[in-house]
Amino acid sequence: MEIADLLKLNALVLWAAFAVAVVFGFIAQRTHFCTMGAISDIVNMGDWTRMRMWGMAVGIAMIGFYGMAWLGWIDPNQSIYTGNRVIWLSATLGGLLFGFGMVLASGCGSKTLVRIGAGSLKSLVVFFVMGFAAFATLRGVTAVLRVNTVDKVSFEMASGSALPAWLASLTGMEPTLTGLVFALVVGGALVVWALVGQDFRNANNLLAGIGLGLVVIAMWWVSGRLGFVAEHPETLEAVYLGSNTGRMEALTFTAPMAFTLDWIIFFSDTSKALTFGIVTVAGMVVGALVCALLEGSFRWEGFRSTQDTALHLTGAVCMGVGGVTALGCTVGQGMSGLSTLSLTSIIAVTGIVLGAIGGFRFQIWLLDRE
Repeated sequence: MEIADLLKLNALVLWAAFAVAVVFGFIAQRTHFCTMGAISDIVNMGDWTRMRMWGMAVGIAMIGFYGMAWLGWIDPNQSIYTGNRVIWLSATLGGLLFGFGMVLASGCGSKTLVRIGAGSLKSLVVFFVMGFAAFATLRGVTAVLRVNTVDKVSFEMASGSALPAWLASLTGMEPTLTGLVFALVVGGALVVWALVGQDFRNANNLLAGIGLGLVVIAMWWVSGRLGFVAEHPETLEAVYLGSNTGRMEALTFTAPMAFTLDWIIFFSDTSKALTFGIVTVAGMVVGALVCALLEGSFRWEGFRSTQDTALHLTGAVCMGVGGVTALGCTVGQGMSGLSTLSLTSIIAVTGIVLGAIGGFRFQIWLLDRE
């Protein structure tokens, strides 16, 4: 492959990622899909409907991910979620911090982008603060603290942290077939659980569950299949085009917010190129904006009070620091990561849920205090 062909393919990968992110943003705005909202519905009303949306989406994404691996389209070991090192403490504490922060900030990173598209100025503020905190935790002062403390606590899994790979190493089964069977059992159970829910089977809920599950699958295909070049013409090494991590990527929004700010600030620096994460951030906002305009729900929104401002700023910092520490957010670990059946992702999502419950308890305490 010549350099000119490589550049054309790179542009195609980025446009494809942007288009898929637009679909995600549109569906999320249309269906009110929100992981924090799902947890809130359960805690406050005992309503599992939005959690069933999430469960169906994750289940479909699992089946699609390992289906593509079985077909040989993607390599399940080439993602940040399935590495040999399980940073369980970082995943736990980062997840707790992210979950607590998303409650204070009225939504996770993906919801923040969707709300920006729908006219929320306070979500725009959350985006800048969260992106700044994420960048500091990637390369700045909190990065030094993270690397020298929690990231040092881990254990190794020789087969990788994906549960199917671990099971294959124990049983001697073929890894991709094991992954497909594992995904069909676990993912299928999640889909069935969603469908048996009372009043779940309507167009809106099915659009969220099926549509977003397919979006995650599409992102893995774009990055891991379309964007994979076995031999770069200059380095002669395998490369995933548009990747920030050098590996196959899907949707995640904490670190990409930092990359987006970095690209905007240093736009004239020719070394700063558009990447997979940056275009998906933009795509989310555009998709939500299109949906909000079409359905007439676009509304300008600002902070209600000084306390509201303080809570959102605090929540944004917690999400930026926690999301990078945990290697992902409710979409990064909660959908993309879980689709790989990664042990690290399971730990991180557990931390996010517990952190969110703590955030709700804190809000109740604030109301009682007032």
